[in-house]
Amino acid sequence: MKRIIFIIISLILMSSCSSRKTEISSPNKNIHLSFNIDDEGFMSYNIKVGDSIFIDDSQLGFEAKDGLNLSNSFEITKTEFSSKDETWEQIWGENKVIRNHYNEMAVHLANEDSIFLIMRFRLFDDGVGFRYEYRVKDTDKIILTNELTTFNIKGEGTSWSIPASFETYELLYRTLPLDEVDNANTPFTFKTTSQSIYASIHEAALTDFPEMTLRLRLTKDERQKAKDKSRHFDKLSDRQFRVQSSEFKVQLAPYPNKTKAVFENDNFISPWRTIQISDKAVGLINSNLILNLNEPCVLEGDLSWIKPMKYVGIWWGMHLGVESWTMDERHGATTENAKRYIDFAAANNIDAVLFEGWNVGWESWIGTSETQGESHSQEFDYTQAYADFDIDEIMRYAKEKGIEVIGHHETGGDIISYENQLEETYRWSKEKGINCVKTGYAGSLPNEHNHHGQYNVCHYRKVVETAAKHKITLDVHEPIKPTGIRRTYPNMMTREGARGMEWNAWSEGNPPEHHVMLPFTRLLAGPLDYTPGTFDILFENTRNSPLRKKWNGNDKGNSRVNTTLAKQLANWVILYSPLQMASDMIEHYEGHPAFQFFRDFNPDCDWSEALQGEPGEYVAIVRRAGEDFFLGATTDGEAREIAIPLTFLEKGKQYEATIYADGDDAHWETNPISYKIERKTLNCSDTLFIKMAAGGGCAVRFKTLGF
Repeated sequence: MKRIIFIIISLILMSSCSSRKTEISSPNKNIHLSFNIDDEGFMSYNIKVGDSIFIDDSQLGFEAKDGLNLSNSFEITKTEFSSKDETWEQIWGENKVIRNHYNEMAVHLANEDSIFLIMRFRLFDDGVGFRYEYRVKDTDKIILTNELTTFNIKGEGTSWSIPASFETYELLYRTLPLDEVDNANTPFTFKTTSQSIYASIHEAALTDFPEMTLRLRLTKDERQKAKDKSRHFDKLSDRQFRVQSSEFKVQLAPYPNKTKAVFENDNFISPWRTIQISDKAVGLINSNLILNLNEPCVLEGDLSWIKPMKYVGIWWGMHLGVESWTMDERHGATTENAKRYIDFAAANNIDAVLFEGWNVGWESWIGTSETQGESHSQEFDYTQAYADFDIDEIMRYAKEKGIEVIGHHETGGDIISYENQLEETYRWSKEKGINCVKTGYAGSLPNEHNHHGQYNVCHYRKVVETAAKHKITLDVHEPIKPTGIRRTYPNMMTREGARGMEWNAWSEGNPPEHHVMLPFTRLLAGPLDYTPGTFDILFENTRNSPLRKKWNGNDKGNSRVNTTLAKQLANWVILYSPLQMASDMIEHYEGHPAFQFFRDFNPDCDWSEALQGEPGEYVAIVRRAGEDFFLGATTDGEAREIAIPLTFLEKGKQYEATIYADGDDAHWETNPISYKIERKTLNCSDTLFIKMAAGGGCAVRFKTLGF
């Protein structure tokens, strides 16, 4: 009888816990999330937009070694609700002032194995974020082997993404039906057919954790087999799941031994899993969700050393093959050439100069360490310049001219050697007057680690923290993808993480649609050092140069930039970076009327808004910097006309608009350098009509004329 009474009481308590409210809505009541636990204690969630299911029932949880049950037998112990509505300011960014408005639901759970978990959900008007906060009793180590999170997208749709890779993001984007995407990196952007909802799946606050990619849970063949059997049982949990055509499961970048993450304690907090949601494609660009899910700035004191800059550099010539990184007859980073670039920057309202190939070690670049011990194959030295690069004289000359120097640290993937030199390198750099560093990881990592696993994510964070300690800002190439760390460490200013300008120098180049895909995909994650602004589009001055040589054997002989000149100008606005480069060799800018746009351009913007656009088709974005506005519009391989109401201009003011547009006969293939410059007086009541050539664009500077 006592046993029966105990069972009845337990069932009542379980029923009470299960009946707790586990639903939450966004502040504007348009997005609704439900958290659920089934009879076996497995967790799931779903999302509605309006009255319709957007993300159908989707699995939650992790798997781990040593029998740790992180996925089932959970019961809800309590549920907490809270809200926040605040504004915060950042030192730099697309927008200096950001509103952080959300409703939060923290679901506290426990299971019979003494696993304690908080599922934390935050709903914004522009999307959803959720994360796992685990604590495991009586353990001092947690080894994750799998994440069970899925995104079960309701119905059909179209997607824009790159294939999943744990080594590189330098891939071309694909436009595919949702159910034909076998795997994808994030941000993974899509549009549902039935609801016409635009969304993008990504992650925020990636710190001590491997990156996530997405894999279609069931291939077409597997879905058909499941339909034939009328049902499908999940192999991991032996639970029945309905067959969906667009259910994506998280895949974590593994260690070489195939485990996913290791924590030397009894707890871990995952990155936020994010879904940005909008009824317009440009709404995704205008979202601040990723930043809002990161911790506030941890740097203290005067942060004036963190500042946006325009720069040129000894860089493009190496990719063309007319200059080299090594000290030979083609060496680019020489004292004489460095001073020439410094003079050009000083004469053209440019803040900084980048020098690649300045330090010893390039001639021995192998790009990997053989062991994690003391033996390294890489010999880069980040405090020793080549003999023909007088670092002290160059720094003295740059200071005299008021120009910053951007140092360059290529690791070749040998992060062990780099970490061994890290503290001394950044101390030395700061002592020399180098306040900004570009890092690179173009090579294999030691011991078969991949670029995007927990091992290297922790390395990237260590570099950011070390740089901050010495008041140095960063531009990271071959990076881990941006997830909003720039809010917490604003010295992490920009990074590559996409197929950038250099691909145009030694491959078939990036197609016209690439540049109008990036704002709706990669740039949703954060700033991009794409390095736009090449004027010698056909490489007419270098193609037949006797100095030009193949780079990595990839020169196909027909390499070129697949845009018009006007689109190159517009990309300085469209492809946001607080460190914005004019990528070409400076001789191609000297005396060029169109280069005036870059002279006038200010990367330190205060406010931005994406005005119009569709992924891979076209986009128009405006940014305000001080009293000036800068507008960029670009298109894919089709000519296009758009009308831009100038309602963003301040009321009561007149503006001189300098318009850099495609020429009437411009075309990215046949006549890419045809352009025209017009000037008009406009105000907020006017509409600007923009005509873009195929593969073209338009850049506009609005300069206030006062009342």
